[in-house]
Amino acid sequence: MDLRTYIRVARKHWWMVLTGLLAAVGVAAIITVQTVPQYATSVTFFITTPNTGVTDAYQGGLFSQQRVKSYQNLLTSDRLALLIAERTGAGLTPDQIRERISAQAIHETVLLEATVTDSDPARSKLIATTLATRFKALVESLETPPGKRLSSVKVEVAAGPKTTDTPVSPKPVRNLLFAALLGVIAGCGAAALRELLDTTIKSPEALQDLAAAPVLAGVPFDTDAKSGPLNVSGKGHSARAEALRQLRTNLQYVDVDKPVNTLVVTSAVPGEGKSSTACGLAMLFAEAEQRVLIMDADLRRPRIADYLGLEGAVGLTTVLAGQAEIDDVLQRYGTNLWVLPSGFLPPNPSEMLGSRHMADLLGELRKQFDMIIVDCPPLLPVTDAAVVAARADGALLLARSRKTTSAQVTTAVKALRSVDARLLGCVLNMVASKGPDAYYYYDEYAPKGSALADLMSGESPADTASARHAASVR
Repeated sequence: MDLRTYIRVARKHWWMVLTGLLAAVGVAAIITVQTVPQYATSVTFFITTPNTGVTDAYQGGLFSQQRVKSYQNLLTSDRLALLIAERTGAGLTPDQIRERISAQAIHETVLLEATVTDSDPARSKLIATTLATRFKALVESLETPPGKRLSSVKVEVAAGPKTTDTPVSPKPVRNLLFAALLGVIAGCGAAALRELLDTTIKSPEALQDLAAAPVLAGVPFDTDAKSGPLNVSGKGHSARAEALRQLRTNLQYVDVDKPVNTLVVTSAVPGEGKSSTACGLAMLFAEAEQRVLIMDADLRRPRIADYLGLEGAVGLTTVLAGQAEIDDVLQRYGTNLWVLPSGFLPPNPSEMLGSRHMADLLGELRKQFDMIIVDCPPLLPVTDAAVVAARADGALLLARSRKTTSAQVTTAVKALRSVDARLLGCVLNMVASKGPDAYYYYDEYAPKGSALADLMSGESPADTASARHAASVR
């Protein structure tokens, strides 16, 4: 992922970034509050050697620099800690004293800095004061040659002992800022990992690649679409109405050599909005002055009659069972739109939909209507949709944005191709209307007179084309 992709992912999963930030800051705050404050006392030593001239001074300086590195280890040695423990009376063991001492040789100098850190500032200063005295004596005794009274190395206190007025740890501001940074990084990492592991369909391009079929429209999510048919006719300007108009137009021109008269609307799994999409599409075809029939061929969980507020006790299965004529069960819905509900639920839906009676019925209905839209069950649970799609002019496959997975789309397409059904295209349904995944119509980029400009103005290009078609039929 590049930086722009990471930013988009972080915006999309902002709650993960925020959770990581708050969690990290909270943990850091708890640790900071529970940490005992520590005070530091520092003392700086100057290491020299006796000399009598410039040459001796230079060589002595090099000698002192080399020795300083050894004295750094001596400051944290058990021997010095034992001497300090005997003199301070601080109630600490030599090991406890050694743990409180740190040493650092200042680079390319003969200076050596020792720091004593303790929760009690007075005890820290006491240990550092004793350390300064005992370290000087220890070094000079070690550097006194046998039989000599003077040491070849001289140790002087250059600065200190000096105790800090404020604790050196914990540092609340630094800890919280560092934790916040780590939290944001962890949150962004978790969001990126989730995005990589997420196999759901997120874009029309991904859906088109998987289905090897064009994406005819992206339909935005609308909370009101589930409860009943929306007003998509006329010159409605809702994003969903415009997307369905675009879908209607694309279906009319998807293959001019093989016009679509019978269209199967299906999906891979339930809950992808196929019934509401089928109803909205049927209303728009009817608006274009075409005689339209919407048929509910979902004989397992029919939705069309309830969705449109019609009687669904008699319908398709009633006709296929020979209990009624087609004209007796068709219900008119508005202008130029008829509805054929599912009827009673049979024990053998697939066999009934694949029967000769069903084929004859479709042939008869083709003569009466300009467009037949068949709402079928999902492809993965049952084979009903594939059976009907094999006898229709084409199928429309719906996929729900960020819910339908790649594997589900691939399996659904295979189910259609296994019966030589014609997949006209796909629809990415319930696309987010807000946020980084939002679906927008960018009217400012649409050239005047283009299909997109017509959509934005409320005039679908299909209106003119459908009007010409209706006029030629009359």
